[in-house]
Amino acid sequence: MAADCIFCKIVNKEVDAEIVYEDRDIVAFKDISPVAPVHLLVVPRRHIPALMDLKQDDAALIGQMHLVANDLARTFELDQRGYRVVINCGKDAGQAVFHLHLHLLGGRALQIMG
Repeated sequence: MAADCIFCKIVNKEVDAEIVYEDRDIVAFKDISPVAPVHLLVVPRRHIPALMDLKQDDAALIGQMHLVANDLARTFELDQRGYRVVINCGKDAGQAVFHLHLHLLGGRALQIMG
């Protein structure tokens, strides 16, 4: 745990969040500033600052994060119309909290990227 990390504090239940999923390795909760009707954050319990900090031993963890996102997409009924999964890596990419997380976005038509 990083002492000043808000996501570590949420994972450890030191800060309130609307948690929608948790298991031994992963916690998912609603974003407090959603950009879509469904905007969930899927985070590892272990503090990993960014995508570039993943190691070979983390391959299963990052895969599991995506599987959790898929399950949540079904739970929140996004699977039929579509949804977006985003991982921002670094300040220039828009990463605001330096604890690896993916955004699950859906519930409306999203703008095409690119």
